[in-house]
Amino acid sequence: MKIAMWSGPRNLSTAMMYSFGARTDCAVIDEPFYAAYLARTGIDHPMRGDILAAQEQDAAQVAQYLSGPNPGARPFWYQKHMTQHMVDGIPRDWMRAVRNVFLIRHPARVIASYAAKRENPVLDDIGFRQQVELFDAVKDWGGSPVVVDSHDIRANPAEALEKLCDAIGVPWSPHMLSWPRGGHKDDGVWAAHWYGAVWQSTGFAEPEGEVPEVPEDLRPLLADSMPYYEQMTADRI
Repeated sequence: MKIAMWSGPRNLSTAMMYSFGARTDCAVIDEPFYAAYLARTGIDHPMRGDILAAQEQDAAQVAQYLSGPNPGARPFWYQKHMTQHMVDGIPRDWMRAVRNVFLIRHPARVIASYAAKRENPVLDDIGFRQQVELFDAVKDWGGSPVVVDSHDIRANPAEALEKLCDAIGVPWSPHMLSWPRGGHKDDGVWAAHWYGAVWQSTGFAEPEGEVPEVPEDLRPLLADSMPYYEQMTADRI
């Protein structure tokens, strides 16, 4: 089975990759379309040159690889994807053959975290619009997309992950609750910029507190993001 986990940035996505990567029966891959996205858009991201050099830039080749055999012949392959990477020209047909899961987080939390790493984010940077677009596409194909909220995972990791595993047909494993400190061997080259906190972790962080106050200049972005988030929360497990 191939599990495509779709989220925007700053959304517990790396911790979830580490969680599935802690299973002995599961391979993982980290944002395989990142270089293709940068090459197609010309957008300036931290470590852009390193990412383009380290990863396949041909999106068709990436899609073919994702559709091929699971690495190491493992039963499960967890594919961590960013919704904002799926711009025009990035193939989507391969998504019909994977189990599509959508990881959501309150936009105020995403915006506060993202803005601390990259200034002046816009709606297309944080992936909420694209997440709904992909979710609707999977439903239109007759698929059964699963939605999980990172807040629920942080609140009770064992319960939320067991529920997620049941929803996608993967046996639950308590190994998913912890991982070695220092990152994962399959981290993308960009990890040095983005993954500092999770590199220091050995499991999921404590439950989240109150939703943070978003700076005044980013409140229009919050207002634009909320309808997409609210649409997705209606389908969360």
